[in-house]
Amino acid sequence: MPLAITEEQQQLADAVGSFAARQAPVAQTRALFDATAAGDLPPWWGGFVDNGFHAVHLPEDIGGQGGTLMDMACVIEAAATALLPGPWLTTAIAGAVALSGGSAAPESLLKDLAAGTTAVVVLPDHSDVRATAAGDSWRLSGSTGITLGICSAQRILLPATTDDGHRWFVVDTESTNLRAEPRNGTDLCTDVGVLALTDVTLPLTSVLPGIDTERVRALAAALTACAAAGTVRWCLTAATDHLRTREQFGKPIGTFQALQHKSATLLVNTELAEAAAWDAVRAADESVEQHRIAASAAALVAVIPAPDLVLDALLMFGAIGYTWEHDIQLYWRRATSLGGSLGPAPRWSREAGEFARTVQRSQALNLGDVESEFRSEIADILDRAVSLSNDGSSRQDDRPEFDIGPRRDLLAESGLVAPQLPAPWGMGANALQQVIIAEEYEKRPAMLRPTLGIAEWMAPTIIDAGTDEQRDRFVWPTLRGVLQWCQLYSEPGAGSDLASLTTRAAKVDGGWVVNGRKIWTSMADGADFGALLARTDPDAPKHRGLSYFLVDMETEGLDVTPIRQANGAAKFCEVVLTDVFVPDAMLVGQPGDGWGLAVGAMAVERTAIGNYVSIDRTEALRHLAAIDGPDRDAVVRSLGEIQSYTSALKALVTRETLRLVEGGKPGAASSIAKVAMSTLLRRASTAMLAHTGRSALVEDSDPEVFVPYFHQPSELIGGGTAEIQLTVIAQMILGLPRT
Repeated sequence: MPLAITEEQQQLADAVGSFAARQAPVAQTRALFDATAAGDLPPWWGGFVDNGFHAVHLPEDIGGQGGTLMDMACVIEAAATALLPGPWLTTAIAGAVALSGGSAAPESLLKDLAAGTTAVVVLPDHSDVRATAAGDSWRLSGSTGITLGICSAQRILLPATTDDGHRWFVVDTESTNLRAEPRNGTDLCTDVGVLALTDVTLPLTSVLPGIDTERVRALAAALTACAAAGTVRWCLTAATDHLRTREQFGKPIGTFQALQHKSATLLVNTELAEAAAWDAVRAADESVEQHRIAASAAALVAVIPAPDLVLDALLMFGAIGYTWEHDIQLYWRRATSLGGSLGPAPRWSREAGEFARTVQRSQALNLGDVESEFRSEIADILDRAVSLSNDGSSRQDDRPEFDIGPRRDLLAESGLVAPQLPAPWGMGANALQQVIIAEEYEKRPAMLRPTLGIAEWMAPTIIDAGTDEQRDRFVWPTLRGVLQWCQLYSEPGAGSDLASLTTRAAKVDGGWVVNGRKIWTSMADGADFGALLARTDPDAPKHRGLSYFLVDMETEGLDVTPIRQANGAAKFCEVVLTDVFVPDAMLVGQPGDGWGLAVGAMAVERTAIGNYVSIDRTEALRHLAAIDGPDRDAVVRSLGEIQSYTSALKALVTRETLRLVEGGKPGAASSIAKVAMSTLLRRASTAMLAHTGRSALVEDSDPEVFVPYFHQPSELIGGGTAEIQLTVIAQMILGLPRT
């Protein structure tokens, strides 16, 4: 999913893409490499300006388009996708930085930028310039480091050291004693060079007031991340198109599982890069602290990894991708240039790690006053619930979100345990209303939101396909938490390939007799009932011969044996069914409906905003980061890398939620998030073991290492392995051919 969420943003991005295709085809871009390197403006710059693409985010009253920074982000991504050359990125960043000064921003500078003047921002760690007050002027001397867009810029925004600290200046490149020295740029579509200043005299009005240096770095990282995401997005598309059409051994190479998984992994990383970039742009309206956290994630997930992501795509082309004639090598050059433009990775990971010790990235959507009456209704119910308490705990899980009692009863009766369900069991809440409910719960941290746990998949099925008797008997007790469930699906020979299950249900008078064996059934030893898939028609195609039953776990012939795991816990069970009688009244739907009911339950529309927000795999790293010592910096940087990946994953889910709020249809975020979550778990555990050292020798260390590490397999395998998800992504989302 690209950055654009609204229809207007998508239209804007499409317009930029169409402009680039007409005015700057890659063949023409190749012919202008030397002119671009010298800082000459491309011949289409005037048309770009006439369309207002360069000034989408600048106010209308000074000649801009009056859009948002997110609108500008969509322009940047589209321009990068089209390999548009020239100073569009550096100029956009300069406009955003100038605006960040608020009311103190010089109107003359903003008007120049809106009129098409090109500009660049020199980041603080790329500047070695000294400014000295000289009566009614300033004198600047020094030089910048290698900077993108410095040769084509007509205005340069740069920081300079002064006697009382530092200030930001805007420099006209026509000033005397100023020289831009071109360098051989890696990105052949953007000029690069060094600026030298020798007693450059500037008026007092050249000072830029109100500029926060940390905000500047965050803005630069955010918009650069948008360009990096667009660059990687084009390469992903080009590579998957190649996999569909290139043949070897008599078949498309896209049928090879190794290449399917490689392309699916690239999609996951591209989506995370997009999400991190999107989050860093939206954080521009938040506190500097929150913006810095989001910008660090964008740098570490989108910008700095971009060269390797493009290289992954290039390698899928084989040797042809490495030739001068293939366009992907130009994208590789751009990705490498962008990746280096923000400076070394350790600085960003260190910054992210220091923040992660005490602060988390907020994923609030800030919906304002929309649905105010609905929000007030929810707030009243939750305020009443806060005054109550629960007095019992679940037999399956002793976490407080499973507790039962007066508070949960009120929430269940009000439709707030599972608001996505239809009334009277839920509120029939749409995506926007579900977000509002989540926000109101979050405002009351003393009251954890109750959960259905495994029953989240049973309740909708019973409501949609069950009989009135089944709904009356099972749904309300499930919502109140007094009825516990398990899912009797997987078998020793039918895990991910669920349709291959062999448990049989044979028809007898008044019901069915079930024989078979289920495995890896979560918390079956504490369940009252199980949702059972069994084969009722062995002659039908494997997906069509299954039926869906509700089974009393106390039924004679049903034997439950907990399976002890490597970490000592026994959350999984083996369930053996020997001549288990299931009455006709416990069949949901009709015989043969089982596959559709099982799959349909997984697709119940609900927002995912809460699913990943509470992820915390860094407790041990945070503990070690609080201890001074020779290894602390390495720990802090590892913490920052893990937390940035986590922030990107959260942003992906939040962005999908917002897209649903805007009226979009459910997308591929759940499959992508599953793979990303598996990656996060592995990275976090690897970092934990690397830094805790001897703590792994014992089971009861402080910080805790053994239990979270040895709990990993259940999280990595549960719900389908990453490998299965990668195959699904490759074939169902990227459209690669099946074998």
